[in-house]
Amino acid sequence: MVQDELPVVVVGAGPQGLAAAAHLLERGLEPLVLEAGEVPAAAVRGWGHVRLFSPWTELVDPASARLLGSTGWQAPPEGYPTGDEWADGYLAPLADVLGARVRYSTRVAGVSRRGRDRLVSAGRADQPFVVHVVDAAGAESRLEARAVIDASGTWGSPNPAGADGLPALGERAAAQAGVLGHRPPTPAEAAAMGGRRVVVVGSGHSALTAVIGLGEVARTASGTEVTWVLRRGVVGDTFGGGRADELAQRGQLGLRAKAAVDAGLVRMVTGFRVEAVDRDGDTLTLVAEDGRRLAADRAVVLTGFRPDLSFLSELRLDLDPVLQAPRALAAEVDPNLHSCGSVSPHGAAELAQPEPGLYLVGMKSYGRAPTFLAMTGFEQVRSVAAKLAGDHGAAARVELRLPETGVCGGSGLFDAPEQPAPGGGCCGSPASTGPELVTLGAPGA
Repeated sequence: MVQDELPVVVVGAGPQGLAAAAHLLERGLEPLVLEAGEVPAAAVRGWGHVRLFSPWTELVDPASARLLGSTGWQAPPEGYPTGDEWADGYLAPLADVLGARVRYSTRVAGVSRRGRDRLVSAGRADQPFVVHVVDAAGAESRLEARAVIDASGTWGSPNPAGADGLPALGERAAAQAGVLGHRPPTPAEAAAMGGRRVVVVGSGHSALTAVIGLGEVARTASGTEVTWVLRRGVVGDTFGGGRADELAQRGQLGLRAKAAVDAGLVRMVTGFRVEAVDRDGDTLTLVAEDGRRLAADRAVVLTGFRPDLSFLSELRLDLDPVLQAPRALAAEVDPNLHSCGSVSPHGAAELAQPEPGLYLVGMKSYGRAPTFLAMTGFEQVRSVAAKLAGDHGAAARVELRLPETGVCGGSGLFDAPEQPAPGGGCCGSPASTGPELVTLGAPGA
């Protein structure tokens, strides 16, 4: 089969994967979107109760809007949707228009070249990609593709509580027992923690979101004790940019978390690097590397996410050794140096890999960097689709202005200095009425 007759496989039917399909169609290329979940935007549904701090105007991809326009769809009005509202009002209708081009309950188990493992160079670029998939029943199959756009995100790979990047001793067992979780609790889940001792581990937007929600529970449910654990030795820029943040909702997130601390609803503990999680029935004890101990009935671990690179193991990648992001992009998104608003415009050139025709886009393109805006991903996939269609001029024209966070000194510092470091931090935070987050439009992921 001639490669040009093959589809472009897009991994993931989230905001960036669906947008990639729309741009490919507009360019005359046939997309095939493979989604592990049973519904479109399954990862977004996982934090559907969280309100994004990007407005609707920044959450709709232009090519997708044009495709939807043919059905009479109209862009939602101004406002800040929750994840579920984003999915219901835009992502699900977009997936419906794409129809059979989106396959659900289809997990990508591996990607390679036909007849070529990672070691073989001869004739490699002349062979199509081979994508191995597993369906809901566990049946395996494979298909071929002219190119692969990996928009699988990072939601399925949360970072552990262990300060060394590995699960703390006992962490897995506590998670299996249901007394430790790695997702922001829903309002119902937070309410169920009323009257208990709850520890939140993490310093990003997910942690801020959880702290705000649990703080409200502590306000009304007597006996509720909320402890917020930071690995860093000082509070630093944990509360974000406040009113200096150009995304008002993001700034408000930090202000509301600070208000919960100032009101005594949440206690902060700094310099606590988790080494072990001891469990006695439903009671937990988090043990720090310095020997300190924190007792709790529930633990919420929100320490960020990382990309799943396992199914790309037979492909040739050029990733930054620290962030696991494309090397050409890594320096721009390093949270020690930049805010998400200080990232230079980028597209296909920065996202391409040594394996011709392979692109990492969306949250996955940022590797372990914590903050990503949906409109960044929309511009990424526009550029990649143009490149695959042979329009090199359009691929190179990447124009995007991102809002500044108003924070310096990124969230990844071991011990954040009292004075901000040059650059800008990703943990932005100014004004809202409900819990917010970011990882996509961002969610605290």
